Amino acid sequence: MGIVELLLLAVGLSMDAFAVSVCKGLAAPKLLKRHMIITGLWFGGFQALMPVIGYMLGSTFASYITSIDHWIAFVLLCVIGINMIKEARSGDGDDEHNDSFAFKTMLIMAIATSIDALAVGITFAFLIKTAASLIFAVLAIGITTFFLSATGVKVGNVFGSKYKAKAELAGGGILILLGIKILLEGLGIF
Repeated sequence: MGIVELLLLAVGLSMDAFAVSVCKGLAAPKLLKRHMIITGLWFGGFQALMPVIGYMLGSTFASYITSIDHWIAFVLLCVIGINMIKEARSGDGDDEHNDSFAFKTMLIMAIATSIDALAVGITFAFLIKTAASLIFAVLAIGITTFFLSATGVKVGNVFGSKYKAKAELAGGGILILLGIKILLEGLGIF
């Protein structure tokens, strides 16, 4: 996986967190810089942690399924992408208008927005071969999510929820395109 693909993946994974961050900013009556930092740390931290857990799970079973790993990556990324697009089009997620930045609230939201990163971590077991590459990928995802989430809180506070659906649509599309690219590479077409 090249750096461009990794950055696109990081942005795609960050879109759920960005959308929830926009809602957090929208719901916050008085936005403080610490709200932006708290949101970025929670979402960025979990987006970085979940691929590691997924990688460990995927590595355990990698030897059994290496001949179909590109299909697994394709299916997982497409399912995640399609779900993001469905959510964007249906308007689900309005329950995320919560102005609390408390531990329990942020923990639940961080887990909910990073489940897709767990699935991507499973695909990393087939795509990433060195610890250094995994660390780089996880840092790229975590840092990207941190900045997009912190920015999302500000955007939500300033502009409202106008861009939430567009962010989820873009993220879903990016993940589907990456899935297709991985499949084509695995089949030797690309």
